[in-house]
Amino acid sequence: MRTGFARVKITPEMGAHLAGSGGGEKRRAQCILDDLYARVVVIEAENKKICFISLDVTIITEDYTEKIRRYAQSLGFSPEAVMVHAVQNHSAPSLGHFMLDPDFPEIPSELEYIRGGETKTYQFILEKIFEAIKTANNSLIPVSIGSGIAVNDSLAFNRRAITRDGKAKMPWFFSRLQYPLGPTDIKYIEGPVDPEIGALCFRSDDMKIISAILHFTCHPVNVFATKFYAISSDWPGMWSEGIEKMFNTNPLVLNGCCGNINPWPAFVHDFYPDHKKMGNKLAEITEEIISRMTFRKSENLGFVSKKISIPLRSEPEKTTRAREYLEKNPFPVMLKDNPERVDPEWFQAASIMSVEHTRKRGDFIYEIQAFRVGDIAVLGLPGEPFVEGQLEIKIHSPARYTFIAHATNQYVGYIPIKQAFSRGGHEATLCYWSKLIPEALEIIVKNSLDMLKELFPEGINE
Repeated sequence: MRTGFARVKITPEMGAHLAGSGGGEKRRAQCILDDLYARVVVIEAENKKICFISLDVTIITEDYTEKIRRYAQSLGFSPEAVMVHAVQNHSAPSLGHFMLDPDFPEIPSELEYIRGGETKTYQFILEKIFEAIKTANNSLIPVSIGSGIAVNDSLAFNRRAITRDGKAKMPWFFSRLQYPLGPTDIKYIEGPVDPEIGALCFRSDDMKIISAILHFTCHPVNVFATKFYAISSDWPGMWSEGIEKMFNTNPLVLNGCCGNINPWPAFVHDFYPDHKKMGNKLAEITEEIISRMTFRKSENLGFVSKKISIPLRSEPEKTTRAREYLEKNPFPVMLKDNPERVDPEWFQAASIMSVEHTRKRGDFIYEIQAFRVGDIAVLGLPGEPFVEGQLEIKIHSPARYTFIAHATNQYVGYIPIKQAFSRGGHEATLCYWSKLIPEALEIIVKNSLDMLKELFPEGINE
């Protein structure tokens, strides 16, 4: 087995649009807390080659994944062997228009941020990704591999709070002065977290760890929630930086299924989201993992990709109201007190009608990717699945460890558990970022496990 790594800066210019704040708001970058990067790991063995790409961006859309894969093909990669992962950092740009369907009617070019971003930033990031892939592919050296995990439940928290009326809301951090008795309207938290911290390390023959693939599960929204106009790589960047300093190596982060996971607890007063503190803690735990690793040579490398059809939700009354509103207001309606922000009513209608544009093309075509590196599985799942799906896959996976990367290759939106839909909330209310049927997560889990069994016929974990 041989491995190569590259890291290329993708920090945009001042004033660039930062994605991840919902719809229709021009969010201009005002300062840089820490730089953004495209990180690439290439692994080769037995005449097979796979490519991991991890981006400090909010979202990657399918059209840009296709551009990246076409470039990688020119270097000898199969398209199915290239996984493009957005860590879903909310203090960064997106790579592709993702807030409205591509077939939604034309919006003036000066308002393209309503669709989720800016084309000039996309082109800049794309060229840097090409550079990183080429560099990683040209730097392959023989390696041994080691892996390990730890668990810690103090860094990430389920963000679906169920209130007295049985509905879901997203908890926010609070002060004792504000709520001396805590948020007493919350009855309980809907679901679990994934406490696993994972590391897959590549060691050269001179005993140096030259690269690592790191895995944890949490929305990177510490800086988004506290410094709204700042560029930051949030906890994935700080985790990578910490490992770089400890081992003089080049790690890559895979963020797991964090559709319902945030970095602050619902019931702890005076908690302040701190991306540096979180990243440093992850690095400290990872140092312990690596210090206990055993390394070995391996030639086991494989990849498989599958596209499945998932139907879209249908709520005729909401769709009719949205259509009627847009017939009266076909162009974006901007707020009078903020000419760079679209009226929420217009955006909500546009988002719902975007689901209808998607429906006209038929079922949603969802791509699942599975890679094998030694006895470790890496699964690429588009969208923001709820963590329950990830836990189900990990429990039944035949691999020794299974690291799941959400937000890979294409934009989907949230993929909740079936029970969440009756409770509503940000992740389960019909719009362009919540459009698949309630059974979608179950369909994805079943197909993912079938693919993992294909890659691991010997059943390592059984």
